[in-house]
Amino acid sequence: MKVTLSRLHELFDYKDGNLIWKIAKAQIIKVGDIAGNVDKYDGYVRIGIDGSIYKAHRLIYFYHNGHLPSFIDHIDGDRSNNKIENLRCATKSQNSMNQKISTRNSSGIKGVMWHKRDQKWFVQIRKNKKCHSFGYFNDKELAELVAIEATDLLHKDFSAYKGVLNG
Repeated sequence: MKVTLSRLHELFDYKDGNLIWKIAKAQIIKVGDIAGNVDKYDGYVRIGIDGSIYKAHRLIYFYHNGHLPSFIDHIDGDRSNNKIENLRCATKSQNSMNQKISTRNSSGIKGVMWHKRDQKWFVQIRKNKKCHSFGYFNDKELAELVAIEATDLLHKDFSAYKGVLNG
């Protein structure tokens, strides 16, 4: 990261998941303004600093922790929720575990797909580039329960379903 920690603290205060400008810039930015804008294509908040553009969640993590991991995960999956409590260090694999359901998913349930040949619901969960199969089911709701349990088992704290079955 090009921007330094001292420069971040010079420019911003942090409040409720936002960086707040401490200095005015030209007539566009006033002291107290929330920094950045949500990118309409990918949902990340981006902030311009000294001629460079940064993702807000990376700046906020750096602001609070003084270092930057390769990957930062939004725990709730909401790319615009940059509260420090919602950000955690992750590996590339962990960061992909709690992604939202793919638009190509026809079942509407993460890890559950219709197996055309067998005419059954199939549960398959990926971890570390490896597919783990958990069986075929006549009942879609049962397949969903198995997918939730399997995802929690394999992905642990990074499960997209964390806590769904046990409150």
